Amino acid sequence: MNWLKSLNEILSLRKELKSVNKKVVFTNGCFDIIHAGHIDYLNKAKELGNVLIVGVNSDVSVKKNKDNNRPIIPERDRTLIVSNLKPVDYVVLFDEETPENLISKIIPDILVKGADWDIDEIVGKDIVLKNGGEVKSIEFVIQQSTSKIIESIISKYNG
Repeated sequence: MNWLKSLNEILSLRKELKSVNKKVVFTNGCFDIIHAGHIDYLNKAKELGNVLIVGVNSDVSVKKNKDNNRPIIPERDRTLIVSNLKPVDYVVLFDEETPENLISKIIPDILVKGADWDIDEIVGKDIVLKNGGEVKSIEFVIQQSTSKIIESIISKYNG
């Protein structure tokens, strides 16, 4: 799985990027059933800096955050898909319920979440701000969600 980076690889890359003054943007998510909203969001995140690192919730993490029926797409496939999206430079997987551990180690220049998160509730915000970084919220232009897609599939095929 050479598309997926370990935390140690990400930390080595981060050190290298910092030494050449590249602005690192970090975001995270489950990315279970990629849709137009994900693409729009990741494109906007990438525009904020030079390098976009995406933390993807592992299958264990998704089950903790969503329910036992999720994810629909296994982590191996989700990380492969996300890593091949144009705006994404690197993908790292995490098992915890939140990306706080990743953020505390990577210390991105810019931490990004969707507008469905109140800026004060963004995990890792304090870490990034304390280290001179920025925390940004990206508005959703394309109102789409994996949950809506799943509901649509269920209604169409159970109806």
